[in-house]
Amino acid sequence: MREAYHVELKQLADRLAEMSVQVATAMERATEALLEANLALAEQVIGDDAKIDDLRAECEEQAYALLALQAPVATDLRTVLAAIHAAESVERMGDLALHVAKTARRRHPECALPEPVRPYFAEMGELGVKLALRTQEIIKSQDVEAARALEADDDHVDDIHRHLFSVIMDKDWAYGVAAAVDVTLLGRFYERYADHAVSVAKRMIFVATGKMPGYGADEDV
Repeated sequence: MREAYHVELKQLADRLAEMSVQVATAMERATEALLEANLALAEQVIGDDAKIDDLRAECEEQAYALLALQAPVATDLRTVLAAIHAAESVERMGDLALHVAKTARRRHPECALPEPVRPYFAEMGELGVKLALRTQEIIKSQDVEAARALEADDDHVDDIHRHLFSVIMDKDWAYGVAAAVDVTLLGRFYERYADHAVSVAKRMIFVATGKMPGYGADEDV
């Protein structure tokens, strides 16, 4: 019985890791759709979002079954509780990639981004994908140091996000209000995507140590 129980715990972690891979793929495709005004890729991200939602539902169903039937304690209990919270964060990452794809679709055949800001979004997209894939590795390894190191890339995304405000507020901004609104919203989507990756990493630190690292003032918990 205990062996089967630990197999189920591993399956739970594997589902969560698979979600992380899927949201990394979603953000990679959504960013390309945004930068290249690629309608087909945008539609693919939008259509695939249901698969991420389904995985979250499976994670939660399995986690609640483990709580009800196995009454886990100590590290096992932390693993199950962390999986419930982490699945929500990863699913939200998928939603944020979905928002990016929907923006690309809404502005098609035009590109939603003026040329001067495209390099910033290319970099934020690359960092976001990197964060999601590293999150997948951390879920499997429960490597505390790797989880703590994730915040460096999140800080970089935050720096780019803040810089975007100075770009659109500059007196030389020549692309109008609609473009400024798109840039503002899209920047927020990428910034929150990175924040949720860090949130998942902090849950893994909780699993390994029993202590929950602190959250920033504007971070969902």
